[in-house]
Amino acid sequence: MRVSVFCSSAPDIPKSSLDLAFGIGEAIGEQGWDLVWGGGKASMMGAVAKGARSKGAATIGVIPQPLINLEFEDKDATQMHVVSDMRTRKAKIEDLSDAFIALPGGIGTLEEFFEIWVGSYLKFHSKPIAICDPVGFYDPLRTALDHLAEHNFMKTGQAELVRWCKDIPSTLDAIRIK
Repeated sequence: MRVSVFCSSAPDIPKSSLDLAFGIGEAIGEQGWDLVWGGGKASMMGAVAKGARSKGAATIGVIPQPLINLEFEDKDATQMHVVSDMRTRKAKIEDLSDAFIALPGGIGTLEEFFEIWVGSYLKFHSKPIAICDPVGFYDPLRTALDHLAEHNFMKTGQAELVRWCKDIPSTLDAIRIK
Protein backbone atom coordinates (compact mmCIF):
# COMPACT_ATOMS: atom_id res chain seq x y z
CA MET A 1 0.00 0.00 0.00
CA ARG A 2 1.15 3.54 -0.77
CA VAL A 3 0.15 6.28 1.66
CA SER A 4 0.29 9.95 0.78
CA VAL A 5 1.05 12.40 3.57
CA PHE A 6 0.22 16.09 3.23
CA CYS A 7 2.20 18.28 5.63
CA SER A 8 4.12 21.50 6.02
CA SER A 9 7.36 22.46 4.33
CA ALA A 10 7.51 25.74 6.28
CA PRO A 11 10.63 26.63 8.25
CA ASP A 12 10.69 26.98 12.03
CA ILE A 13 8.06 24.28 12.67
CA PRO A 14 7.83 23.24 16.34
CA LYS A 15 9.85 20.14 17.19
CA SER A 16 6.65 18.35 18.24
CA SER A 17 5.31 18.69 14.68
CA LEU A 18 8.57 17.43 13.20
CA ASP A 19 8.41 14.48 15.61
CA LEU A 20 4.82 13.77 14.55
CA ALA A 21 5.83 13.74 10.88
CA PHE A 22 8.79 11.45 11.58
CA GLY A 23 6.51 9.18 13.65
CA ILE A 24 3.91 8.92 10.86
CA GLY A 25 6.69 8.04 8.44
CA GLU A 26 8.01 5.37 10.81
CA ALA A 27 4.53 3.93 11.29
CA ILE A 28 3.97 3.75 7.54
CA GLY A 29 7.25 1.85 7.17
CA GLU A 30 6.47 -0.47 10.10
CA GLN A 31 3.24 -1.49 8.33
CA GLY A 32 5.24 -2.46 5.24
CA TRP A 33 3.64 0.41 3.33
CA ASP A 34 5.37 3.02 1.18
CA LEU A 35 5.21 6.81 1.36
CA VAL A 36 4.07 9.15 -1.40
CA TRP A 37 4.76 12.80 -0.61
CA GLY A 38 5.66 16.15 -2.08
CA GLY A 39 9.31 15.24 -2.56
CA GLY A 40 10.83 17.92 -0.35
CA LYS A 41 13.42 17.44 2.37
CA ALA A 42 12.55 20.58 4.34
CA SER A 43 10.59 20.68 7.57
CA MET A 44 7.80 18.14 8.12
CA MET A 45 8.07 16.91 4.53
CA GLY A 46 11.65 15.86 5.15
CA ALA A 47 10.85 14.38 8.53
CA VAL A 48 8.06 12.14 7.22
CA ALA A 49 10.34 10.80 4.48
CA LYS A 50 13.22 10.18 6.90
CA GLY A 51 10.86 8.36 9.27
CA ALA A 52 9.52 6.16 6.47
CA ARG A 53 13.00 5.30 5.19
CA SER A 54 14.19 4.52 8.72
CA LYS A 55 11.75 1.58 8.69
CA GLY A 56 12.51 0.42 5.15
CA ALA A 57 9.66 2.11 3.27
CA ALA A 58 10.11 3.29 -0.27
CA THR A 59 9.66 7.05 -0.56
CA ILE A 60 8.06 8.26 -3.76
CA GLY A 61 8.23 12.00 -4.24
CA VAL A 62 6.34 14.23 -6.64
CA ILE A 63 7.80 17.70 -6.99
CA PRO A 64 7.15 20.46 -9.53
CA GLN A 65 10.28 21.63 -11.35
CA PRO A 66 9.89 25.22 -10.07
CA LEU A 67 9.90 23.98 -6.44
CA ILE A 68 13.01 21.80 -6.61
CA ASN A 69 15.15 24.49 -4.99
CA LEU A 70 12.39 26.10 -2.91
CA GLU A 71 11.35 22.86 -1.18
CA PHE A 72 14.80 21.37 -1.53
CA GLU A 73 14.31 18.12 -3.42
CA ASP A 74 14.97 15.05 -1.28
CA LYS A 75 17.85 13.35 -3.10
CA ASP A 76 17.43 10.25 -0.87
CA ALA A 77 13.97 9.49 -2.29
CA THR A 78 13.54 6.00 -3.69
CA GLN A 79 11.82 7.53 -6.69
CA MET A 80 11.24 11.16 -7.66
CA HIS A 81 8.69 12.34 -10.20
CA VAL A 82 9.53 15.85 -11.42
CA VAL A 83 6.39 17.43 -12.87
CA SER A 84 5.57 20.76 -14.49
CA ASP A 85 3.20 22.34 -11.94
CA MET A 86 1.10 21.91 -8.79
CA ARG A 87 -1.98 20.61 -10.61
CA THR A 88 0.10 17.86 -12.19
CA ARG A 89 1.71 17.13 -8.82
CA LYS A 90 -1.64 16.68 -7.07
CA ALA A 91 -2.97 14.43 -9.85
CA LYS A 92 0.17 12.28 -9.75
CA ILE A 93 0.05 11.97 -5.95
CA GLU A 94 -3.61 10.94 -6.15
CA ASP A 95 -2.84 8.35 -8.83
CA LEU A 96 0.11 6.88 -6.92
CA SER A 97 -1.62 6.70 -3.52
CA ASP A 98 -4.00 4.22 -1.92
CA ALA A 99 -4.79 6.39 1.12
CA PHE A 100 -4.20 9.93 2.39
CA ILE A 101 -3.13 11.45 5.70
CA ALA A 102 -3.07 15.17 6.46
CA LEU A 103 -0.83 16.43 9.24
CA PRO A 104 -0.79 20.00 10.54
CA GLY A 105 0.17 22.43 7.81
CA GLY A 106 -0.65 25.64 6.06
CA ILE A 107 -2.53 26.61 2.94
CA GLY A 108 -0.71 24.12 0.70
CA THR A 109 -1.55 21.22 3.00
CA LEU A 110 -5.15 22.37 3.28
CA GLU A 111 -5.49 22.84 -0.46
CA GLU A 112 -4.25 19.30 -1.15
CA PHE A 113 -6.43 17.86 1.61
CA PHE A 114 -9.60 19.62 0.42
CA GLU A 115 -9.03 18.57 -3.19
CA ILE A 116 -8.70 14.92 -2.16
CA TRP A 117 -11.78 15.22 0.06
CA VAL A 118 -13.88 16.74 -2.73
CA GLY A 119 -12.63 14.08 -5.15
CA SER A 120 -13.80 11.39 -2.76
CA TYR A 121 -17.23 12.96 -2.38
CA LEU A 122 -17.60 13.28 -6.16
CA LYS A 123 -16.55 9.62 -6.52
CA PHE A 124 -13.39 10.35 -8.51
CA HIS A 125 -11.71 8.01 -6.01
CA SER A 126 -12.75 5.89 -3.03
CA LYS A 127 -9.50 6.03 -1.07
CA PRO A 128 -9.51 6.56 2.71
CA ILE A 129 -8.65 10.00 4.11
CA ALA A 130 -7.55 10.80 7.66
CA ILE A 131 -6.26 13.79 9.57
CA CYS A 132 -3.74 13.11 12.32
CA ASP A 133 -3.92 16.00 14.77
CA PRO A 134 -2.82 15.06 18.30
CA VAL A 135 -2.71 18.65 19.62
CA GLY A 136 -5.88 20.09 18.11
CA PHE A 137 -4.18 22.23 15.48
CA TYR A 138 -7.23 21.79 13.23
CA ASP A 139 -9.89 22.27 15.93
CA PRO A 140 -10.85 25.73 14.57
CA LEU A 141 -11.20 24.22 11.09
CA ARG A 142 -13.50 21.50 12.43
CA THR A 143 -15.57 24.14 14.16
CA ALA A 144 -15.87 26.07 10.89
CA LEU A 145 -16.85 22.89 9.01
CA ASP A 146 -19.44 22.03 11.67
CA HIS A 147 -20.81 25.57 11.32
CA LEU A 148 -21.12 25.12 7.54
CA ALA A 149 -22.88 21.79 8.05
CA GLU A 150 -25.30 23.30 10.61
CA HIS A 151 -26.31 25.88 8.00
CA ASN A 152 -26.68 23.28 5.23
CA PHE A 153 -23.63 24.36 3.24
CA MET A 154 -22.20 20.84 3.44
CA LYS A 155 -24.04 17.99 1.81
CA THR A 156 -25.06 14.81 3.57
CA GLY A 157 -22.22 12.29 3.53
CA GLN A 158 -19.38 14.75 3.04
CA ALA A 159 -18.21 14.94 6.64
CA GLU A 160 -18.13 11.16 7.01
CA LEU A 161 -15.48 10.81 4.29
CA VAL A 162 -12.72 12.11 6.58
CA ARG A 163 -11.60 10.50 9.82
CA TRP A 164 -10.27 12.94 12.42
CA CYS A 165 -7.67 11.18 14.58
CA LYS A 166 -5.77 12.17 17.70
CA ASP A 167 -2.85 9.75 17.42
CA ILE A 168 -0.82 7.72 14.97
CA PRO A 169 -2.37 4.28 15.71
CA SER A 170 -5.94 5.50 15.15
CA THR A 171 -4.81 7.26 11.97
CA LEU A 172 -3.36 4.04 10.59
CA ASP A 173 -6.56 2.20 11.50
CA ALA A 174 -8.60 4.89 9.73
CA ILE A 175 -6.77 4.43 6.42
CA ARG A 176 -6.27 0.68 6.57
CA ILE A 177 -7.88 -0.89 3.53
CA LYS A 178 -9.93 -3.86 4.61
